Amino acid sequence: MRKFTLLTACALFPAFLYAQTVTAPKKSAPLPIIDVHVHAMKVSPGMAPLCPWFLRGMPGSDPNSAPPSFLTTGCAIPLQPARSDKEMQDSLMATMKRLNMTMVVYGDAGIIRNWKKVAGDRIIPGIGVSSPNDMTVMAFTDSLSSGFYKVMGEVAPQYQGLSPSDMSLDAYFAAAEKNNIPVGIHMGTGGNGMANLTSPKYRASKGDPLLLEDLLARHPKLKVWVMHAGYPMVDNMIALMGANAYVYVDIAGLIWSYSQVEVNTYLKRLVQAGFGKRIMYGTDMLIWPKLVETSLSVIENADYLSYDQKRDILFNNAVRFFRLDPDKYK
Repeated sequence: MRKFTLLTACALFPAFLYAQTVTAPKKSAPLPIIDVHVHAMKVSPGMAPLCPWFLRGMPGSDPNSAPPSFLTTGCAIPLQPARSDKEMQDSLMATMKRLNMTMVVYGDAGIIRNWKKVAGDRIIPGIGVSSPNDMTVMAFTDSLSSGFYKVMGEVAPQYQGLSPSDMSLDAYFAAAEKNNIPVGIHMGTGGNGMANLTSPKYRASKGDPLLLEDLLARHPKLKVWVMHAGYPMVDNMIALMGANAYVYVDIAGLIWSYSQVEVNTYLKRLVQAGFGKRIMYGTDMLIWPKLVETSLSVIENADYLSYDQKRDILFNNAVRFFRLDPDKYK
């Protein structure tokens, strides 16, 4: 038998390390996630921290008194806002890489281009029109023709007191239909006291999903997803989706702003009605980077969803809706 000495051990040790290196199992990447609702916006100084699910209480006020607070910070660990555009970008890019995420993004064109330079195809740019005053039809069509924008969104005529079927917007939707561009339309809640606090033209009635019917009838090849799933009008949302096979929803915004019981009740109702294949994950990301983890926790902890249903919401449904190649995300 060969005598095993300290010298022999030292000689063998590098080979042992090499063997361990080449045979160690490769760590697999997290399963891919697509966030279909992200705002690219400049960070304003002095933005407040945010308590998730802050709309679990919506106290009223008096028109002769100070308006009620829109956000609350009375929770144990409020989410901190980014303090600069760079901090927001760095944090979001790190989260995307760590969680294997792709994001559909709309907002400030400069911010979107900066993000896309870093993340490449992980950023899917969108351009929104909520009023004819935003841009001309020609300018919008030229923007789509450039090939940079892949999505029309966020479209939010509700904040202007307009129905999405208002004819003043029809030419923009026609351009999206012609260019085979999917459209994301804000429908539903805007929070507590929106018409009093920030948007006097906002009308809750203009968030009724059934207001989309005339638009969809005029543009039968238009692919539309209803942002915020038309909350809280679940019956009308179900009726619209039942009548229109190309309509999907996202659950952005409400997923971290209303109480978890309310969010889960709404989501469960949509799944029970048979639309689990048409629900997409979204954050409605603003300037609090940790909204990603907060929103994901709702899906991950939903005991009424199967593993396959969670994967549909987090990835598969968006791949189908946006006509993406799933192999690019493995």
